[in-house]
Order: sequence, then structure tokens, then C-alpha cells
Amino acid sequence: MIARVITAALEKKENRTVSSNRAAPAKLKRKDHLTELMRNGSLSRKKRILMTIEELKKTLEPWLEKRFQSAVKIYDVIPLSGGACQENSLLELEVNEGSRKGSHRLVLRSDRGSSLFSSLDRKQEFEVARAAFEAGTRTPEPYFYEMDESVLGRPFSLMQWIPGKATGRYVVKDNSLKDVRKELPSSLAEHLAHIHSVKPGNNSLDFLNIPAESPASEGCKEMRLEIDKLQEAHPAMELALNWLEKNAYNTDELVLVHGDFRTGNFMVSPEGLHGILDWEFAHFGDRHEDISWLCMRDWRFGKLNLEAGGISNRQDFYQAYEKFSGARVDPEKVRYWEVMGNLRWAGGAAAQAERHLSGKTRGIELASIGRRVAEMEFEMLRLIEQGQ
Repeated sequence: MIARVITAALEKKENRTVSSNRAAPAKLKRKDHLTELMRNGSLSRKKRILMTIEELKKTLEPWLEKRFQSAVKIYDVIPLSGGACQENSLLELEVNEGSRKGSHRLVLRSDRGSSLFSSLDRKQEFEVARAAFEAGTRTPEPYFYEMDESVLGRPFSLMQWIPGKATGRYVVKDNSLKDVRKELPSSLAEHLAHIHSVKPGNNSLDFLNIPAESPASEGCKEMRLEIDKLQEAHPAMELALNWLEKNAYNTDELVLVHGDFRTGNFMVSPEGLHGILDWEFAHFGDRHEDISWLCMRDWRFGKLNLEAGGISNRQDFYQAYEKFSGARVDPEKVRYWEVMGNLRWAGGAAAQAERHLSGKTRGIELASIGRRVAEMEFEMLRLIEQGQ
């Protein structure tokens, strides 16, 4: 669970996974250059072999024809920005016949060379996204997945392309979204309620762990292990973890938790909310975890007075969520998970800094992330003091 909210968020804070931040990408005028998709073939697993666009087309067209049960023509492949553990490309294609006849824009989503611990694999993420989609959540429609690495050299999935941008500063500050931001909190609350309507017992999600103890208690145990791994002592983290352990509570109902529900992970345009992205850290847990993650100080992108994602005050978001979900939001439980979230951030940032300082992985980004540990420590202690 811990990596769901540490390394992923640290490494993909401004990256996108389903769109290139373009409302409608035009055909690119370019030579047949190498795509960002790479093959880790069975003959040389550690060697990165670049696949040309034409090779990718020739490989995928017959694969797609079997799935669509129709002739398929791929007209273009456009590399998109990816996340911490994803690579993505936009496929523009035509299906000649059948129920899906017509033009399609699909996102080809594959793993990078190494995935983050606790992130879901292609099939699992696909099944979670499909369960959420079928529950009414506004998210790109999942089309297909493939776990056989012999096709592209790694597992991949295909989903609907959606327009809009997800960049945090655009969502909270761009003047073109002035009117949209008035309706966005309600839209987000509605679709978060749809996500949380998915409960354990859904056979397609039987791979998701059911917490043996309460999600809060399990979170505390995981964080204790993570903090013990750090080379330096961090008294503020220890204090926060002691508080979390003391105040851990039992969850009365387990729900599907998105795991990274925040500004930066949903696509928005002047037309409104287009979809919620990035399901690779979904799990069963407490609904307040998702609500608190949206309210984290770091996801306000400078709009600190608007505590719900930099777009709304939290009370209005709570009320909208209660309206759509029929479940009461407990502000104290939200605060609990905000403390947990900041502790996870602080622990992750400290671990990144140690990677740089040890010489294992040198990088200015890792070093700069490490400097932010004190910010999260201050925020978690402020939240604890706030409730006393």
C-alpha cells in the first residue's frame, strides 16, 4: 500500500497517463522515427530494443483484428507523456465493420522497465477500471488487455482516449476553467461516490487484498516498516506515527479506493470533467482515504485556501459527496488519513533523498525532493495539533 502514495506521486506529479494534454492531437508531420515503446524480448530481456512505428502497426493490427473481429487499419501512433511506471501512445485507427465500426482513438498503455511495488499489473488495472466504468464512473472506457509479453515485449492495455488536460496548475488556475471550477467539485464528488459503490465480493476484483485488520491499523504497520528502513532518525515522523497508532479506528464498510484521487489525475477542459485516470494503486479500504488525498496540501497547487484539490472548500465537497453517496463524511477520519498521507509523503521523500546521498541513484530531483521532508512533517504535526 505504501508505494501507492509515495514513489508514484513523487515521480509522476506532473505527468499524464491518458492524454498528451492536447484536446485533439493533430496528425504529426514527422519521419518514421522510433517510438517510446520498447521491447524487452525473451532473447534479451535486459536489452531495450526500440520498435519503429511501422513495426508497431504491423504487430498490433492483426492483434486488434482478432479482438474487434474486423479488419483494422492503424493510421498513426503518437507518443504521449507517461507516469512513474507507465508508457503511453495514442493510436488512431479505423475498424471496418462490426459493433465498433468507425474511427477510434485509443491509448496504448504499457509498463516501463520496472513497475512500482504495489502497483497493479495491466490485467488488474484493466479490471479495476472496467469495474469503475460499469459502476458509472466517468473514466476512459477499457477496451482490451494483453499479458503475453511475446506480442510487444511487455504486458499492455488499450483504453479510450479522452480530451482535456490534467496538469494541476491548469486545473486550479487557468482562466478558461473559471466557470467549470464551480461545477467540478460536485462532478468529482459524484464520480468518487460511483467508485466507492464498488464493494468486496465483485468476482472480477478478487485479486485485490481484503485488509485482515482495519485499513488504519494496516497502514500504521506498513509505515512503521518503512520508517524503520530510513538511515536517519526522524522524530516528527515517529511522533505522527505514534499518534496514528493510538487513534487507529475500525472501518465500518470497505469500498474500492482509487488510491491516487487528486488534482492532476482527472482530465478537465472548458466543457467540464472528462474522466478520472490512473487506477494502478486501487485497493479496498476506507472511503475517507480518497477524500483526504484530494484535500492534501500538496494537491492544491498554490490555492491553499481551497482545501479540496485547490478548487473548493472541503465542506462543500463533503456535502456533495454525502449527497451522491448517501454516506456521512467524518471530518476527524478525513484528518486522520491526511496525517497518514503526509507521513507517507515524508517517508517517501526521505527515502528518495537517501537514494541520492548514498550514491545509489544520483539526481537533482531526488535531492530536491528530500528537502521537502520538513514541509510534510510540519503539515502532519499541524493537523495533529489542530484536533487537540
